[in-house]
Amino acid sequence: MSNAPLMPMATAVWLVENTTLTFKQIANFCNLHEVEIQGIADGEVAKGIKAYNPIISGQLSREEIELSSKDENRPLIIKSTDIEISNTENKTKKYIPLSKRQDKPDSALWLIRQHNMLKDSQIAKLVGITKNSVTSIRNKSYWNYNNLNPKDPVALNLFSQKDLIEALEKAERRIKREKKEKEKEKTKKAKEISNID
Repeated sequence: MSNAPLMPMATAVWLVENTTLTFKQIANFCNLHEVEIQGIADGEVAKGIKAYNPIISGQLSREEIELSSKDENRPLIIKSTDIEISNTENKTKKYIPLSKRQDKPDSALWLIRQHNMLKDSQIAKLVGITKNSVTSIRNKSYWNYNNLNPKDPVALNLFSQKDLIEALEKAERRIKREKKEKEKEKTKKAKEISNID
């Protein structure tokens, strides 16, 4: 079955513990091997995995389980339309190894020097450090400022070139917007002065 439930192993644990479904039915539904389901039932596989109820998550209904429990040849059918999986691709934080974490302040310094238009909050988001750290690096008040060595974060693989380009484009749009607002303000003041005269 191509449409596996969320957390298949935990779902299998729940189905083994709470239903009279056959190992084959559970295996097919969870995209697991029948031997793995046998192992779950014997307590040899999935030790420590907390059971995940597919009814609460809306992937299965009690009726569906009952129908398949009565007919061991009937496969369980996932309610895929009810499951809303948001695109977390952009939101997931990438794991940064400890050895690279010390490169974050160096990368922030590099971004401040190379792309001064980026806001502290943008640099913080890109590099993965706090905004306060970025601000203190910019103000040269960072606790370890004298030992910082600017390093290209893209080369260090802290984020992609695409992320940097998007951040720069956003910064450019912000600067243009601020420029327009200043010009509007100037013309408004000029009109006010000419009206006074």
